[in-house]
Amino acid sequence: MLISLAPMLRGQGSPSAAEVASRQEAEENYKTLRGHVDDMVAAQADQAKRIQALAKEIADLRDQPAKPAGNFASQDDLKRLADAIQEIDKKREADKELILHEIAKLGKTIAVSANRPSPKQPVIESKESATSSGPDNQAGYTYVIKKGDTYSVVALAYREQGIKVSTEQIEKANPGVDPARLRVGQKIFIPASAGSAGK
Repeated sequence: MLISLAPMLRGQGSPSAAEVASRQEAEENYKTLRGHVDDMVAAQADQAKRIQALAKEIADLRDQPAKPAGNFASQDDLKRLADAIQEIDKKREADKELILHEIAKLGKTIAVSANRPSPKQPVIESKESATSSGPDNQAGYTYVIKKGDTYSVVALAYREQGIKVSTEQIEKANPGVDPARLRVGQKIFIPASAGSAGK
């Protein structure tokens, strides 16, 4: 009854960093819910063993009146055992419902993760050649902020094009810019590390 992640998470081409993060999140949710389900299945197995033991005990008690000697089970003993079996059976049904609920929730989580659109990466329309406009005459590129851009999104876009740069490096290279208040059309400086691929 458990749902396999493989068909839902299989995609075309190389996944982006956002897609990889989304898939990892879905896998973590799957592992967590799977652990809960496994625990409940084990609990059900234990309850089934208890029911079998109680059923055997009831059968033995019912057989006692036919024996010539020994202790006999009273009606209260039989009622107590019957009540215990009913209680265990109710718990088993409740666990079954919980398992089905967890599986349904897992299916929805996987479906949401699989259908969640990956965030659009900014298109680097042009990267100026090495420039001295950065702090301390640092070589790099000028980037124009677009709607939805953040330092982390811009850094990821440059890394995907071979420019090794981190969010922290962009922030240090633009000390006069508030990263929480980036404006469309605003220009920022992207430092180029020594090992970056030129394009």
